[in-house]
Amino acid sequence: MRPVLFHDLPRRGALFAALVSLATLLPCAAHAQAAAPTSLTAPTPMLACLILPDKTADIGSPVVGVVESVDVDRGDFVKKGQVLATLRAEVERANSSVVRSRADSEAELRGAVAGRDLAQQKLDRARNLAAQNFVSAQAVEQAESEYRVAFEKMRQAKEQLTTTAREVSSAQAQVSQRILRAPFDGVVTERYLNPGERVEDKPLIKVAVISQLRVEVVASTTLFGTLKVGQELNVQPELAGLPARSARIAQIDRVLEPASNTFRLRLDLPNGDHSLPAGLRCKATLGTTPAPSRALDPSAAALRPGNAALALR
Repeated sequence: MRPVLFHDLPRRGALFAALVSLATLLPCAAHAQAAAPTSLTAPTPMLACLILPDKTADIGSPVVGVVESVDVDRGDFVKKGQVLATLRAEVERANSSVVRSRADSEAELRGAVAGRDLAQQKLDRARNLAAQNFVSAQAVEQAESEYRVAFEKMRQAKEQLTTTAREVSSAQAQVSQRILRAPFDGVVTERYLNPGERVEDKPLIKVAVISQLRVEVVASTTLFGTLKVGQELNVQPELAGLPARSARIAQIDRVLEPASNTFRLRLDLPNGDHSLPAGLRCKATLGTTPAPSRALDPSAAALRPGNAALALR
């Protein structure tokens, strides 16, 4: 038997430690392999959701009046700026017509300009005569005063025309308040009033956007942090014959609901062909996610029998 030399002690100590570690890790690895699931995919969660219009608007009147006509009905598609209903506006239209007539009349301004030109000629003539000592300086001063008065009258006439033009804009705004227009492209979902009814606080028409739908999803807090804005989800409407659609996460609530241990997120669902109605319940699928692999620790793999000697080299 070869005697143990001093320089062999570190090598033999390392071998002993490696054998002890191997004896400890191999039973743990065998137990982990026995407990590992046979499936490589995690179950796909199904999230309850509701398909809603992207936005809705109750169209009302900013002024009190009586409905003169309603040009649309429930189910009609409308374009932005399209006339939906009109209130009676006889007084406002008459006032607008009078103001416009005053704005179009330039007789007062033309008279003021002619008076200014005449005063200018008198002033020039008085100055020439004063230079030849035919009139006194007082006559020149009087001609200058008349010119300043004529000039101020002309400027006043111009300002009056500007003010009248603003009154025309105000009168037109009063008339336009009695014409209800669509704020965006959409579909009429409700019609509340008919011609002859009085309008106060109640809206006349409700318009909704369905070319772009909004999906409200309720998810468990266990998924918070795993969902990201821009991620795509599959949305299956709860209506026979409708296929699943792909929607994109647009917003995730930053405040959780402690009572139900849930949070909400909003999806954007394109619907340009209007084939999907709003107001449906649905299920949102996150998709299949690979389960985490249960492999042995690399250090344990390195200590397999036959590799122990390699680990000590």
